[in-house]
Amino acid sequence: MNDKPSGGETAGSMGDGTGVTRRRLLAGGAAVAVAGLAGCLGTRDGPVPEPTVTSDRIDDGWRLLDESESTVFEQSYGPVTVTALEHTLIYEYVSVAEALSETFGASGSPVVFFATRIDVRPAIDSLPADVGRDRLMSEVETAAVDAFRSQLNASGIENVEIVDQGTSTVETGHTATTWKLAGEFAFEGEAPLPDGSTTSLSETVEIESRLGVWHDGTDVLVAGGAYPAEPLTRVIDDSLPSVIDAETFLEETADEETRAALATEPAAFDEEISALLVSVE
Repeated sequence: MNDKPSGGETAGSMGDGTGVTRRRLLAGGAAVAVAGLAGCLGTRDGPVPEPTVTSDRIDDGWRLLDESESTVFEQSYGPVTVTALEHTLIYEYVSVAEALSETFGASGSPVVFFATRIDVRPAIDSLPADVGRDRLMSEVETAAVDAFRSQLNASGIENVEIVDQGTSTVETGHTATTWKLAGEFAFEGEAPLPDGSTTSLSETVEIESRLGVWHDGTDVLVAGGAYPAEPLTRVIDDSLPSVIDAETFLEETADEETRAALATEPAAFDEEISALLVSVE
C-alpha cells in the first residue's frame, strides 16, 4: 500500500456477543480529553455516522462480524454534561476463520480488523488552562490501546504488548499515532489422522497487530487489526504428531483455497491491515 505505516507505526468494540465492552475505550480523565479534541470543533445531532473503510480490500475477503452504537461515557464537565458516543465495526478475514473452523473445529480468528468513530456532545469551547491538547490526545491514545487489547482478547488474542510506536499519515491527510503490538492466539482443535483416529491440537500462535488513532477535525477515529506472525501451516505442523506433517494432512483434508489461506505469509496480512487502517474515514 502507498501509505503503509512506517518505522514505529502500527495498525472496535463490539456488543456483548463478542465479550468486548466499548466503555473500556474511554473513561475517567479520558472523557475530558476527547471533549477537548472533538467537542471543541462542533457537534451533531442524531446517530453517530459509522466509520467508513474506503479501501476496496474490505469487500474482498472480509466479513462484518458486528456493528454497534453505544454511549462510551457520560460525565459532568463544569456546568455541562459531556456524552461520548461511538459507532464501531469489527471484521474477520473469512478464508482464515472458515479454514480453522471447517478443518479443525477451532473457534475464533487470528485475523481481525476494526474501525471506530467517537463523537463527543455537546461542543466544548474552552478548557482549564492546565489542560493542553497534547496531554488530552495522549490520554485518548492510552485509552485506545487499552481498548484494543480488550478487543483482541475477545477474539482469542492475549498477552498483547506494545512493540513500537510512531506516526503515519492516513489517506485523509491527518496524522495518526500508530503502534505495533505483539500477542498470542491459542490455537486448539481436532485433526483426523490416516488411521481413522483423531488427535487434539493445541499450539500458541504468535500475533502481530497494528493500531492507529487520529483526530479528523470533528471526531476521533480508531482503527487496527491483527494477524499471525508466521504461516498457520507451520503452527499446524508443530501441533501434529510425527506420523504426519501439515502438508500431507492438508492435502488429504482441505481444498486448495483452505490450504492457501492457512499458508498466507505475515507480510500479506500486514499489507492488508495497513491499507485498511489508513483508509478509515
